[in-house]
Order: sequence, then C-alpha cells, then structure tokens
Amino acid sequence: MDANFFNFLLIAGAVQGFIFNGFTLFSKKKVDSVIIFLNLTVFFLSLNNLQAWLIAKDFRFDFFFLRQFLVPWYMLIMPMFYMFLIHYLKIQEQVRSFLNVAIILFVLELIVRSIFIVTASENDVSAINLYTSVEEMVNAAFSIFLFYKCVRIVFEKSKLLDFIANYDDIKWLKIFLILGGFVLLFWVLAIVLNTYFSDARAYYPLRLATSVLLYWIGYQGTSRYTLLHDRILLRGKLAELKPETTKKIISETKTDLSEKHQREFETIANYILTEQRFLDAKLSLEQLSDELNISGGHLSKLINSCSEYNFSDYINSLRVHQAKVLLKDNDFDNYTIVAIGLECGFNSRSTFYTAFKKFTNLTPSEYRKTH
Repeated sequence: MDANFFNFLLIAGAVQGFIFNGFTLFSKKKVDSVIIFLNLTVFFLSLNNLQAWLIAKDFRFDFFFLRQFLVPWYMLIMPMFYMFLIHYLKIQEQVRSFLNVAIILFVLELIVRSIFIVTASENDVSAINLYTSVEEMVNAAFSIFLFYKCVRIVFEKSKLLDFIANYDDIKWLKIFLILGGFVLLFWVLAIVLNTYFSDARAYYPLRLATSVLLYWIGYQGTSRYTLLHDRILLRGKLAELKPETTKKIISETKTDLSEKHQREFETIANYILTEQRFLDAKLSLEQLSDELNISGGHLSKLINSCSEYNFSDYINSLRVHQAKVLLKDNDFDNYTIVAIGLECGFNSRSTFYTAFKKFTNLTPSEYRKTH
C-alpha cells in the first residue's frame, strides 16, 4: 500500500486518540483508576503514532540532540493496559502491578539514549541506531512478558475472577487478547525484517493493527466499565429495596384460587421474591424446583394456573416489575438502562427490551421518559 495512506492512518489515529482522552476524562463526573489507566493506554499509543508520523513526514529539529531523541512511548502501552486489566477485574491487591518496573525502565532508556546522543558524532549515528534496535528488543520482550501475564489472568480458571464473574463474562477481553497475540507476532516480524533488511515499511501492518485494536479496547473498556460500575452499585441498591418491592409484587400477583393452591403459590412467590431468585439470569424451572423440593411438573402447573403465565414469562414479569421500580425512581437516573436490565435478571439488552415491551407496551427508554 502507499506510504501516504499509512501516514494518514497514523495521524488520524493519534488525533482520534487525543479526542477519546478528552471526551472520556471530561465527560465523567468521577474518574477512577480503571478509566485513568485505560486512557493512558490510548494516550501513549497516540503519542507513539504522532511521533512516527512526524518522522515519516521528515520533520526534523535543527538541534542534533532533539533530532535523535526518540521517546519510546510504545513501551508504556502494555504496562498501562495490564494496569487497566487488573483494576477492571478488581484484583490489583492480589497480583503484582509491574508499574514501577515499567516507569524505571522507561526513565532508564531515556537516560541511556541521552548518553548515546551526547557522546555521538553528528556524522556517525550508527551507535544510536544500534541502541534503538536493542531498546526495541528489550521493550518487546517486556511487553510479551506482560501480555503473557494478562493471558494467564484472563484464561486460567482462578479464584481471582470470582468477583468479576458475577457482573461480566469477560469474553470481550478474551477476544482482545487473542487478537493482541497476532499483533505481537506482527511486532516480532517487523523487528526481524527491519533488523536484517532495514525496511521501515515492515512496521506499517503493525501500526495499523495496533491502532485499530487499541482504539477498539478504548471504546469497549469505557462502555463495559461504565456498565460494570453501575451494576455493582445497583446490586447494593436492590438489596435495600428488597422489603418494599417484595410486598408490592406479592400483592399484584394474587389471584382467585383455591385456598390450598393460593397458599402453595404464595409460598413459592415469597421464596422467589424474598431470596430475589428472579434476579438470577440463569434461573431455570429445574433449578427452582430443586431448591423448593417440588417436582418440576407440579411447580410449572402451579405457576401456570396461579399467575396465568408460563414459568419464563412469570419470572420475566417480576424482572420487569423490578425494572419499572428503578426506572421511575429519580435516585436511579444516573444508571444506564442496560445496567438496570441486567441487574434485574435479564442476560442481554435485547431480551430486556423485548420482555419490557411485552409487559408494558413501552420500551424501557419510553417508560423512563413518561414516568
């Protein structure tokens, strides 16, 4: 491909990254460590792209020292992503961060490069070029090491993930790491080709793939973390609303039945509501029947005859009721509708919207606006 095309992608990516940083940091009332490290990941990528673009456009300082002083911004990308990952998963107290190692290595590289530049001749920069190659190899090795640590954390079944598993299946992180593995292979290949053939074009595919992947993780990370943050807070709020909500729903589900069936159904309904079993997205008829020591057939028949819903619709009706309580409560205005739906027991945005529309003839957004 034409070099101008890749140069355009470099500067466009850098500008997009800076815009992302500004929007993310200034649009949020509270910026915590997860958002900070995610933004630093994108920020250092943007700085690296900007520097690469300036070099490609043959921008030069008159002063020899500044002309040779290349800042290895790229070496900070993987450490910042690693920090984002362990803070997102809420395991920063249980694993080593390596942040101090990264900062020390970064500063040391700046010092060593400065020494090489100061002691070099303007007519012979071979020593500086050699150092640049060695520096990149060291940084690649460090980045691969951190990538390996990320893979172990995400893919190995560990108690470290017990907390986050309640809120996020982290499939998006697994996809990112799989694609990231290919990007690292591109990097190793680019180093080899540039070392033996002195062809800087070997880095074009790497820069393109890295930019696309990291801006994607920037978007995914921000949206996913907002959802995660809302869900954690909502779960605590739901526990506080439990008594009032339970009473309301029981009163709404009573119907004209025989006294025996009425008592049985109320016992079942009371258990589902008091224990908030309807908030469990994985709840099944078989699981509930085991918990209540009732046959699945009898439980299904009771729910069908007493609530006029099948099991799935009955549970969804309770979830929709809970969602309605939250959507019309001003205390929950700052929480996203998707987070509310997921915390009310739905396993996706689409199932939440479909069920809500079925029981109210309104979408959750429309309901919130009119109530």
